[in-house]
Amino acid sequence: MPKKTLVKTLRQLLGYQFNLDYDKSQEDQIVEDIQASVEFRGMNLWVLIFAIFIASIGLNMNSTAVVIGAMLISPLMGPIIGLGVGVGINDFDLIKRALKNIGVATIISLLTSTAYFLVSPLSDASSELLSRTTPTIWDVFIAFFGGLAGIIAYTNKQKGNVIPGVAIATALMPPLCTAGYGIATGNLSFFLGAFYLYFINSIFIAIATYLMVKYQRFSLHSFVDAQTERRVRRYITLVVILTIGPSIFMGYQIVTKTFYEQSAINFINNEFSFPETQIVSRSIDPKERKIELLLFGEKLDDDMLAIIKDKMAIYGLTETELRIRQDVDKSDPVDYNAIKTGVLEDLYKNTEQTLRQRDLIIDSLQKKLESVKPEVWPIKSMTDELSIVVSPVEELSISPSIYYKADVNKYDTALTVYLKMKRRPNSSQIKTINSWLKARMQNDSIRVILQ
Repeated sequence: MPKKTLVKTLRQLLGYQFNLDYDKSQEDQIVEDIQASVEFRGMNLWVLIFAIFIASIGLNMNSTAVVIGAMLISPLMGPIIGLGVGVGINDFDLIKRALKNIGVATIISLLTSTAYFLVSPLSDASSELLSRTTPTIWDVFIAFFGGLAGIIAYTNKQKGNVIPGVAIATALMPPLCTAGYGIATGNLSFFLGAFYLYFINSIFIAIATYLMVKYQRFSLHSFVDAQTERRVRRYITLVVILTIGPSIFMGYQIVTKTFYEQSAINFINNEFSFPETQIVSRSIDPKERKIELLLFGEKLDDDMLAIIKDKMAIYGLTETELRIRQDVDKSDPVDYNAIKTGVLEDLYKNTEQTLRQRDLIIDSLQKKLESVKPEVWPIKSMTDELSIVVSPVEELSISPSIYYKADVNKYDTALTVYLKMKRRPNSSQIKTINSWLKARMQNDSIRVILQ
């Protein structure tokens, strides 16, 4: 086949497979549905308030399932998607309504969550709350791709479960609840970090929506006269600049902050690994380029600390102040709240990593068990056959088992065959039994236990 023909065929195939016009709703219907989802009054407002209460309780109880349930019923996505669509089709009225309702939803959410945390008897910051106070570059990616998925779902006749999934993935509600917790407890850093995360998510969902609307070439909003059109376009251009400009700046800040924090974490994990000295708490400040550690146990001498500090350049931590606290006295009091927060953060991260590793092990073992799981072994027939092949068999049992190999610290699975025979088989017969069982059961992972 000629190269040009192959390229043309491939282009046609990809165009067919990735065609967004397939099963697409009528454009007027899409815009009408989005305009309806923008409004925050009546049912939408009450649902938002109840969802905020549910999410706040879930964060307070440290219950992921409850938080996810609240995100599923939250209507927060509507006005954010509406803002992106309004900018994309030059509909200034839709933009104004979207911005107004985003403001209403945000204020109502903050008031509701603040009211809950003011009366809640549980005041400690849970790991669910802590995880919503520090935006990362991954939050930007999730919000952007979630926004793309969301607007594509809105334009399709069969929306399926995409929109609820986007609501969970982009996590608009938990940061607002955490911001309310920050107000209720007077913790400014919690409020700023959580609200920053909410703002980042909202901005990048709107930007993704705008780009997809432009890509799908939605019809632009028509105006009565050219002068009105020019004025509206200027307003929309101003909105785009005010939206995209800060988002680029914030995105850059988040990227540099994430890289700095990762370098600092690698430095701490690699260079402060001592059997008799433990890190009680750590504080990494990318803005001030400062790392603070509180150590417990055997004290590190000045020479060792000098060697460690010299290695900071290897991790790209130049011009970073490293403050290490080992001796605690009255002139240098311990911030126990900071220690508690640091321990909770470490516990949350370590627990999350341990659970992921355990899930992988369980999944691997389940797959192995499925591969060796017998449907129904013909025990009687196998007993008769084996009695003829070797010697009379009194008892035969077959079951899948999990083994732990201590020398290599590894789990494995196999079929365990228990045999009780009238006469103890010799070495040659044992080899025959093993070979026969592997061939009969079509499985090489077999362990034979003889009695």
